[in-house]
Amino acid sequence: MVFNGNTLILLIWIVLIVWLIVLTVFLLRMIGHYNRLTKGISTHGLKEILEEILRTQNGLVVEKERLNQELRKLAADGTLHIQKIGLERYNPFSDTGGSQSFTLAILDGHDNGLVMTSLYARTGNRWYVKEVRLGKGKEYDLSKEELNAIHKAQVFKGSHI
Repeated sequence: MVFNGNTLILLIWIVLIVWLIVLTVFLLRMIGHYNRLTKGISTHGLKEILEEILRTQNGLVVEKERLNQELRKLAADGTLHIQKIGLERYNPFSDTGGSQSFTLAILDGHDNGLVMTSLYARTGNRWYVKEVRLGKGKEYDLSKEELNAIHKAQVFKGSHI
């Protein structure tokens, strides 16, 4: 068989038409499959359902970023609340029995707060309160018991309440 120009063009057209028919059948089967997937779920077609999902997804991305900003604000604000507590019991006087005196350190996330010291003696009980800034006494020097209570508060992880 001899091929001339017209026969070659005819053969190319036949191949293209067969290829177009195959792609059309494949596309129609795929669209029918997707429409069966959404049948009974919605009156909309797959395209509308997928577009709605994309709109919802974009809205969720915006909402997630807003929630992340709120979370960062709360975390920053939370460092100003009481987070660390340390207690040191001791016996400051030789004439009393037991460790009935104590120092309580109450600190925030920046090691700011206060120490309360209760000194128990047979003649009475005395209370002292000192302000703490960055883990050190603000106006007054701290005793070793107060420093121990602050150190206990600084290493406090919430597991020994």
